[in-house]
Amino acid sequence: MKAQGTVFKYGSNVDTDVIIPARYLNTTSESELAMHCMEDIDADFVKRVKPGDIIAATDNFGCGSSREHAPLAIKACGVSCVIANTFARIFYRNAINIGLPILECPEAVKATESGNVLEVDFDTGIITNVTRSLRFNAQPFPPAIQEIIRAGGLLRKLRMTNSSLNK
Repeated sequence: MKAQGTVFKYGSNVDTDVIIPARYLNTTSESELAMHCMEDIDADFVKRVKPGDIIAATDNFGCGSSREHAPLAIKACGVSCVIANTFARIFYRNAINIGLPILECPEAVKATESGNVLEVDFDTGIITNVTRSLRFNAQPFPPAIQEIIRAGGLLRKLRMTNSSLNK
């Protein structure tokens, strides 16, 4: 599985309240969440983001509360993956649970700027900065986690598994 998109780069400690402000947590509608993704840190993000684009950030991306709304909002606006130096552990797990690919690769983040085009191979962990002709190695997820992401999240993976067991 691969993704390619334009990068939106942010700094450290991008918390879940910035990813999706608390004032929008009264909905679980993915399209509604997508309309407000990143608006408190980047008011034009939802106007500029296109399907397949990529978020890059430095340290502790997704810190703050444990809400699943944050990775859901990112995925719903078409972001294909998030690459960061490090992720808050609860965000990391929530992203996998909803099928949002994430990779930790400080070297790629350091060498990437907003507007660069990245290509990501999730099977190998290879991140290519197409704009700058650079290549980086992130640790790919193990096959079981890749299956969850390919299925679109843990619940979808479980439903698929249950369907095949009932045949």
